[in-house]
Amino acid sequence: MTDRKRRKGLIASAALLGGVLTVAACGASNATGHGGGANAGRQDGSQHESTQQVDEAAAQDASQAKITITPRDGSTDAGLNDAKVTASGGKLTDVTMTTVVAHQGQQSQQKTVAGTLSADGTSWKPKQALSRATTYKITAHGVDAQGRTAVENSTFTTVSPTNSFIGNFTPEDGSTVGVGMPVSINFDKPVKNRQAVQSAISVASSSNQQVVGHWFGNKRLDFRPKDYWKPNSQVTLKLALDGVEASPGVKGIQNKTVHFTVGHSQVSTVDTKTHLMTVVRDGRTIKTIPISSGSDDHPTYNGQMVISEKFKQTRMDGSTVGFTNNDGKGEYDIPDVPHAMRLSNSGTFIHGNYWGKGIFGKTNTSHGCIGLPDVKGAGDPSTDGAWFFNHSQIGDVVKVVNSPDQTIKPDNGLNGWNMSWSQWVAGSAS
Repeated sequence: MTDRKRRKGLIASAALLGGVLTVAACGASNATGHGGGANAGRQDGSQHESTQQVDEAAAQDASQAKITITPRDGSTDAGLNDAKVTASGGKLTDVTMTTVVAHQGQQSQQKTVAGTLSADGTSWKPKQALSRATTYKITAHGVDAQGRTAVENSTFTTVSPTNSFIGNFTPEDGSTVGVGMPVSINFDKPVKNRQAVQSAISVASSSNQQVVGHWFGNKRLDFRPKDYWKPNSQVTLKLALDGVEASPGVKGIQNKTVHFTVGHSQVSTVDTKTHLMTVVRDGRTIKTIPISSGSDDHPTYNGQMVISEKFKQTRMDGSTVGFTNNDGKGEYDIPDVPHAMRLSNSGTFIHGNYWGKGIFGKTNTSHGCIGLPDVKGAGDPSTDGAWFFNHSQIGDVVKVVNSPDQTIKPDNGLNGWNMSWSQWVAGSAS
């Protein structure tokens, strides 16, 4: 072998050896410490030490303020009352919540959601419940005691109408009602898990009366005491339905408290045989009014009926409640019935009557309503119709006796008083 060939062989061997050692060093397992491998090992150790130092320094400089946003980022079924931001180890300095509102033919725009920051800066929440099937973004900034800042973001979508339910309730918050007014809740979707839903609703009175719920089907839940509410009592309805599952995949979205006042006690008894109505206020008879009730062909329901709506004037068309002629038009169509108050869902009213002459206190001529003497236009306050309208409130009771018709069904209007207490309690899911 010539010297030239020998030198080439040594160079090739050295190159191979160096390559192997270099690979070993990248794997951090160089035991021999030869050549470039040793240098590579020492360099890796220095880099590891430097990275660790940087991480430690960054950790020491990090803010101690910890921000938590609910719902979590990426949620797709958030409740309408779930949104909140909290801070620990510091306080919030700024929270921005926005949603994107799409306008037809225009570019989507951001809409800011108003919120309230607590006095100590540790919590924030929207001022109102959110909308269903809407995407929101929250960006929250905070600071710790050393002035170091922190930031957190969350983007989430609220539950869709398909996967949520609400309860529409009466009476209204802040209203004053009569002693017969039940709490009535109508759900926008069928409720299969009645016990869970009813358990999330409470009704309590300052009179300490026992209040029990009763289900009319799977979409309506009414609450009442055994006897009428005590006059001048305060009633509180609490709906804690947020997150409660009414049926598989359908959850509630309401957290609401409602207060209403029970005013005077007024029960007016209509006797269809004597054609008179006796109005009793707080145990004392204050007026007797001549009336005309349902005819023999269309008698008025018997039973206890609760005034649920009041109209100074309203149109009454017989076709809307099944009273039609052969041509399909209503047997009656009066565009300006004065002083009308609803007693049932099926069209029973107690109202003023200006078209009937000589009938009051003498005969029954209506299609089931109770008529009182009145004038066209509802402009004379001296009439019996106007007097009764002005002296009645939502929730007052009108009791009909001696009619040849059946007793009104408890779910036809707000008329659950026509059910015995044992029957009422039997319809409770709690």
